[in-house]
Amino acid sequence: MADDYVRRTAITRLSVDGKQRELLEETISEWKRGCQLATDMAWGKCNAKSDVQPLAYDDVREQTGLGSQHAILATHQAAQAITGCLERRSNGKKISKPTFTAPTVKYDTRTMTLFDDDTVSLSTTESRVRCSLALPDADDGYQRQYLDSDEWSVTESTLTARDGNYFLHIGFRRPKTDTERNTAEDGTVLGVDLGIENLAVTSTASFVSGREVTHDLREFEKVRAGLQQTGTRSAHRTLERSSGRELRYIRDVLHQASNAIVDEALRYECDVIAFEDLTDIRDRTGASWGHKWAFRMLYEQVEYKAEAVGVSVKQVGSAYTSKRCAECGFTADENRPNRNDFCCQKCESEANADYNAAKNIGMRYVRRGQQSSRRTGNSQLALKSGTVTPSGGFTAHPDGFETEFTDKPHPQRAKSSD
Repeated sequence: MADDYVRRTAITRLSVDGKQRELLEETISEWKRGCQLATDMAWGKCNAKSDVQPLAYDDVREQTGLGSQHAILATHQAAQAITGCLERRSNGKKISKPTFTAPTVKYDTRTMTLFDDDTVSLSTTESRVRCSLALPDADDGYQRQYLDSDEWSVTESTLTARDGNYFLHIGFRRPKTDTERNTAEDGTVLGVDLGIENLAVTSTASFVSGREVTHDLREFEKVRAGLQQTGTRSAHRTLERSSGRELRYIRDVLHQASNAIVDEALRYECDVIAFEDLTDIRDRTGASWGHKWAFRMLYEQVEYKAEAVGVSVKQVGSAYTSKRCAECGFTADENRPNRNDFCCQKCESEANADYNAAKNIGMRYVRRGQQSSRRTGNSQLALKSGTVTPSGGFTAHPDGFETEFTDKPHPQRAKSSD
């Protein structure tokens, strides 16, 4: 079973020549067509892999250039996408049929082979291509701990085209040890709250400012709206250039922010980074479509960077995390008089509202462990001053640890992660 394995992803750029580039582009294009075809056939009929594959396989093979194994994988991808839609609908969300536009293609051990000389063979619509992995010059790149180890085996991977380059997200897995089966999701938890004023705040009082991102997203949206209204061919080209600049800028900001969050988890020796469920984050925060996209990308960046260093990333329910007092548990709308401040009407505890939410998010994951038969219930929440358990047990950080021994954040001296 999947739960019996530890899974990691190693990302590396591929070195490709002109012909290889053409074949990979064609394969990505046909992959998207195959996934869409299978989805169109199965939508409203079935969503299990075992049902979608026999329904759509022959048509995918006949109407696309995909090989037999990639056709099977395309039907599985369609089944997964449809299942995701049905799960959202069960939560009361309006859904529409999935569409496949991302420049990606899935690979498994039948369509991809890794070699000891740091090359990879990939199936395409015509023939296999053998490309070099553009690994760091030094032998201590994080990818080496998986590529050079007999302990880790290759599993399903994803090829992604981005900015003219090709990146292979290589999946690895190894069996869990007996200890990991019992405690893989226990340990020290870092809570993270996402928002507008602060892009991210951790339960250890690390603040990543969101003001600059919010300002620039609004400016981008104004420019985009104006160009779309103009509707000329020149405006369309300008819009494409503007969107490209926006994408590069936001990616750079999110890259720095995700590094800061993972660094914070490592600094406090956390085993898990807990985010709130992102499904309704736009409604909860009043975020624009751009913010929602940025939150999702930030989460995904933290996820793969954290997993690369052995830290799990999870989501928990978001209900009342912004209105619940992290000190006494009292929950009321009046606790949060405005976007930035939190003042408990019961115990009179005061805090930055996002910081209070980050602690609630982290503690919700800790408490969930106490109710799970698969976990030991020995989790603890990482704070700026130490760690705390649901029962109130507190362990201060060792002397000499660079931290203030207080959990009351002060904006004028809040640590910046920019």
